[in-house]
Amino acid sequence: MPHLENVVLCRESQVSTLQSLFGERHHFSFPSIFIYGHTASGKTYVTQTLLKTLELPHVFVNCVECFTLRLLLEQILNKLNHLSSSEDGCSTEITCETFNDFVRLFKQVTAAENLKDQTVYIVLDKAEYLRDMEANLLPGFLRLQELADRNVTVLFLSEIVWEKFRPNTGCFEPFVLYFPDYSIGNLQKILSHDHPPEYSADFYAAYINILLGVFYTVCRDLKELRHLAVLNFPKYCEPVVKGEASERDTRKLWRNIEPHLKKAMQTVYLREVSSSQWEKLQKDDTDPGQLKGLSAHTHVELPYYSKFILIAAYLASYNPARTDKRFFLKHHGKIKKTNFLKKHEKTSNHLLGPKPFPLDRLLAILYSIVDSRVAPTANIFSQITSLVTLQLLTLVGHDDQLDGPKYKCTVSLDFIRAIARWSVWLCHPGWSTVVRSWLTATSASQDGEL
Repeated sequence: MPHLENVVLCRESQVSTLQSLFGERHHFSFPSIFIYGHTASGKTYVTQTLLKTLELPHVFVNCVECFTLRLLLEQILNKLNHLSSSEDGCSTEITCETFNDFVRLFKQVTAAENLKDQTVYIVLDKAEYLRDMEANLLPGFLRLQELADRNVTVLFLSEIVWEKFRPNTGCFEPFVLYFPDYSIGNLQKILSHDHPPEYSADFYAAYINILLGVFYTVCRDLKELRHLAVLNFPKYCEPVVKGEASERDTRKLWRNIEPHLKKAMQTVYLREVSSSQWEKLQKDDTDPGQLKGLSAHTHVELPYYSKFILIAAYLASYNPARTDKRFFLKHHGKIKKTNFLKKHEKTSNHLLGPKPFPLDRLLAILYSIVDSRVAPTANIFSQITSLVTLQLLTLVGHDDQLDGPKYKCTVSLDFIRAIARWSVWLCHPGWSTVVRSWLTATSASQDGEL
């Protein structure tokens, strides 16, 4: 189909396979088809476009929305009932409690004249949520054609493989179809197809090439890349609009867009601000290297002691344990200075990444940086657990290890700086001096110890 090839790009083999499986409208199709692939690989779009283009009677249901058995079954039946009674213009709501009732009601609905001699397709998107429902639901859908004695095909769309679905008791095996990730060439072709009519296709293709060169290593999600392309294109063509460059002046266009793509790189997938807010930030070019408070991670709200725990965890992750006495004891005595450094200590600790530390060391640093007396109560330990749940700390090893749990701090230096500035503003003068000197040291140099 020429029209279908223009609408669905880079999925020719999958479209061809599905068309051959569907066959003619009055032919019996395969009872169940399982389509899987990573997010934004075109599963839903290709399936919906193919069914609509071929004008096949189908019902599309999202299993996230229909989170109970009753909601799911009633949604399918009511949509089918709407299809069968569309000519009459009237339909009644159907209630259904069990899968046995669903099969009986499905026979009645599909007995309508306009659904009698053609295949009915039921598409279940986000099908992995079916595993959390009743045990007979998945095997029932797989054998629905046999149970209802009707010409019906059930399509499962999922991001996980079929082996994760298969019940231990066995079931009817569906036809499995894999949608691979888009290659960089596929993404270039698909994104270039969306070029605005007021600009040439070559100009927009050059912009997409630059965009993929920056983001492809960290993001291969077509939806996110399409969002980034739309968001940053006005800034890319700004010199052309102002008459400062031509469409072929690639170097000047790249120099103009580079700092703004670096900003967007730090917020990929997060969508922390709306598109209008992002455009407003784009217009402020006083310091293109900074996010100007864009990231919501620098404004995260944490309980009082959780902020100190996080600072203590960061210090424990990026400072060797032998320096704790020098940094956190007021009367640590005379420490012999030496210029000797081990080979691995000559590299910046920020480049080496966070090191694991025991719970005892975390609490010792916490007690030294908080002026008030902090008792090791269940409140403190529960806040540490909450920080692990929030993925601000990572638990290293098993929960039941005998020598005590070990943690790693997973937040960035900018995040800790924002929390430490809050601490300087809020806390007592003694702690303020400690944090202020630490902030000055980390701002001056990020090499070696903090």
